[in-house]
Amino acid sequence: MFRTRSGALGGCLAVTVLASMTVPAVAAPAAQAVPAVPEVKAVERDLSALPAGKPPLGMLAAIHRDLGLTEDQAQSHLLNESRLTPVAARLQERLGERFAGSWLQGPVGQTLVVATTSRADVAQIVAAGARPLVVARSLASLRAVKEKLAAARPALSAVSSARYIDVKTNRVVVLSSTPKAAVSSIKAAGVSPAAVQVVLSAEKPRLLQAGTPIDPQPYPPGAPPTDLVGGQAYYAGARTRCSVGFAVARGTQKGFVSAGHCGTPGTPTAGFNRLIQGSVRASTFPGGDHSWVALDDAWTPRPLVGNDSGGIMYVYGSKEAIEGSVVCLAGSSVGGLDWHCGTITQREADVTYPEGVVKHLIRTSACAHPGNAGAAMLSIGQAQGIVSGGSGNCATGGVTYVQPIDDILTAYGLTLLTYAKTQVSTGSCNGYPNSITGALDSGQAIYQPAGLSYRTSVTGHHYGCIEGNTTGDFDLYLQKQNGLTWSTVAVSQTPSPFEELGYLGPPGVYRYLLLSFKGSGPYILGYTTP
Repeated sequence: MFRTRSGALGGCLAVTVLASMTVPAVAAPAAQAVPAVPEVKAVERDLSALPAGKPPLGMLAAIHRDLGLTEDQAQSHLLNESRLTPVAARLQERLGERFAGSWLQGPVGQTLVVATTSRADVAQIVAAGARPLVVARSLASLRAVKEKLAAARPALSAVSSARYIDVKTNRVVVLSSTPKAAVSSIKAAGVSPAAVQVVLSAEKPRLLQAGTPIDPQPYPPGAPPTDLVGGQAYYAGARTRCSVGFAVARGTQKGFVSAGHCGTPGTPTAGFNRLIQGSVRASTFPGGDHSWVALDDAWTPRPLVGNDSGGIMYVYGSKEAIEGSVVCLAGSSVGGLDWHCGTITQREADVTYPEGVVKHLIRTSACAHPGNAGAAMLSIGQAQGIVSGGSGNCATGGVTYVQPIDDILTAYGLTLLTYAKTQVSTGSCNGYPNSITGALDSGQAIYQPAGLSYRTSVTGHHYGCIEGNTTGDFDLYLQKQNGLTWSTVAVSQTPSPFEELGYLGPPGVYRYLLLSFKGSGPYILGYTTP
């Protein structure tokens, strides 16, 4: 990528001219050389090591499409993230005020880089298996610089589309289509010129709600509840389509989080099926961009993201992913639900939309389109946040800004609904009261029992098990009927022919979906009903 610099390093701000909207990840001028650290080899493919199990097929396809990674590369990347993220967290705690950021690098994220302001930290960083980088400014000092810029007059937000901390360059980056005006505002803020990089950018962030008028209908009396899953479409005020984020609760009241610009407090909402759903309980925009919707009793929120065709991902928690991690969003589109993937490029971004400024967002390389506002963003089964807005598009590429999930939970006193495994672990499908045998071809999917379903009239536990030969990779899904459609409520996906799952569910009609991810051969399906 071609770059030119203007001005002396010691006295003027560096203005970088870009040929695209992506900020280059170049080494900070203040970084000092440190002893070389051998490359860490990519982890072998062993998806049982992933806390969230095997990613759904739709997510893997999106990672391949959006990041150019093969299936094995994608899985290696996710495994490296799972292995290295705890290392980064421990080092951040040990380094304290000297910590200057951490990120993954390499084709499959196999190298963890940890920046520090003290050369004395190099040995312990190397001992932890990471690559050290000694820089001039700590993360805390970069945050202080960004806060000074936010208070600058004339307002920097008027001449800049985004401001964020870039730990890779050890600077605060300011994106602007008018760099001279941005430089003038930055000088007025009284910050060190070496701590700021102004980048010429055509980026024009926009909010991502879609104008879709509908005629909401009452929920049919006596109809079974509908499951609410992250990524589904919902409609605010019968005219705005956004996406469901994550299932939450406040006391006994269940609901979900989404983008604040989708609706103000009191706005009624309708679900993907255009049936009355609930109302916006609280909302913030601008400043932040988040809301939570309280659901009526006819809707049951689930700790899931995705859909039947693209695959379901469980939500296990909200552990923060480090920069360079793969993230995927599931959001509503005209045709249903889409997965889009990218990486976390920077954090703590302040973004200027035409409607106002939103602070402390995550910047990602994932693309998004209208209707994705509020969409759930995940990293290996961990909730990262909900989509606020972005620039570009999914045809030519773009940038998406995400409101961190923990900020939303704290703002409204919410609890994230998460999945806790309650699987039977017998190691065999023998001994179940119901048993079915058959055979699967590679890539084949079938429904059981008898290609149909079963009904239960009470709330209780459903346990299922599939066991195949030693060379196959079979997966097991439990689905529940919702009107004319089916929702996946439990999944067991590991790289093996043996799967077990458990689910506590209400009365209704259920079925098992058996899928041969790879390989063919006979199977045994065992299951229990409440």
